[in-house]
Amino acid sequence: MPCLRLALPFVLALTAPASANAEVPREWIDADTGHRVVRLSDEPGTSSLYFHQWSFTPDGRSVVVTSPKGIATLDFTTRALTPLVGPDTHIIQLGRRTGSVYFTRTEGEQLAVFSLSLDTRTEHRIALLPPRATVSTVNADETLLGGTLTEAEPPAGELFPPNSGASAKNTPQGEWMKAGNEHASDGRVFTFAEQKERRLARRLAARLPMSIFTLDIATGELRTVHSSTDWLNHLQFSPKDPGQLMFCHEGPWHMVDRLWLVRTDGSSLTKVHTRTMNMEIAGHEFFSPDGRTVWYDLQTPRGESFWLAGYELATGARSRLQLDRNAWSVHYNSSPDGTRFSGDGGDAEMVAHAPDGKWLYLFLPTPIPDVAELSAPDSGSLIRPGVLRAERLVNMKTHDYRLEPNAVFTPDGTKLIFRSNLHGEVHVYAVDLAPAAK
Repeated sequence: MPCLRLALPFVLALTAPASANAEVPREWIDADTGHRVVRLSDEPGTSSLYFHQWSFTPDGRSVVVTSPKGIATLDFTTRALTPLVGPDTHIIQLGRRTGSVYFTRTEGEQLAVFSLSLDTRTEHRIALLPPRATVSTVNADETLLGGTLTEAEPPAGELFPPNSGASAKNTPQGEWMKAGNEHASDGRVFTFAEQKERRLARRLAARLPMSIFTLDIATGELRTVHSSTDWLNHLQFSPKDPGQLMFCHEGPWHMVDRLWLVRTDGSSLTKVHTRTMNMEIAGHEFFSPDGRTVWYDLQTPRGESFWLAGYELATGARSRLQLDRNAWSVHYNSSPDGTRFSGDGGDAEMVAHAPDGKWLYLFLPTPIPDVAELSAPDSGSLIRPGVLRAERLVNMKTHDYRLEPNAVFTPDGTKLIFRSNLHGEVHVYAVDLAPAAK
């Protein structure tokens, strides 16, 4: 499931016929969960970012969003929208140190990378990227950008254009997400999800030479970190360690060992997870807020047993938190203090085929203790087991999951911010994690 960004027309295509905002409630108490939900945005087509893109201003009061008019900040207390740059731009993320907005703008057939100071509104052009290059992440001290370069022209009819990476569009689904008319050997039309897998497989089979690079924000110098004919994608810098990159081998998850780490100097290339059974899958990886752990969706096998798995960078220690079919989520996220997780659910056609999975969730990790306080002699080298206790926050029964909600915790840990077409048009919402007072 690649980290591709969706063109705004497709965001709007996932909405019902246009209706006045008066028909979209401003806020409500979810009758099924007892939690307060607030629509933050006024303009239809306003969307929050992908689940691992840092999007909060340094004061913790606003979130960066995209809209038909461009990139803006949205105060989730006052709901005030502050435009930043126009619609010809594509967001990368906010810087964690300065809060600068990093984005790209197309110049001819290439992308140029810019930063914008939220304090002065001064725009700075960092560099023009080489052809077929894209940038998708900013490191913790805002000295480097990370990106990928496709070093050869894709074959004719390639479904994944080179500039479809994290900065190229404003949501993680692209033209490849559109339903096609491809038929299976028994004559039936492949489902939407199956067609996506087949398109991923075709791109993987192309074996295009690629490289991961860093771009010096001060000088514009580009340095190659890692090269491969694997499909390199989903780049993320550690939120704390400026020299630590994570990336994936993209493709159908059961066909690849997806999760990898590498230092910005190219050293310490590490495979985070190795598949041990056919149809085992792992992906949608993200760093913990303290940068010490990589968390990821693990299924053993695909669509049957569901885990949120963790890998500690310093020690290699592993943990697995089990959850049931309905609680499986397209994306998970961690609270700022690392004590809770969120999940954005999924529909019945997705990998879990959950009969009742269209909810936003708050998860409490609960370790499984030793029996009678007796530890196995080798317990320290084994995977630490646990379960995720699920609390439902928002009923998403009217949400079209072709638009992934991508829920994220606010910096104070009191809310989840998410995007949804619950009421037809795409908007940005917040849900309080504490139940509403009765």
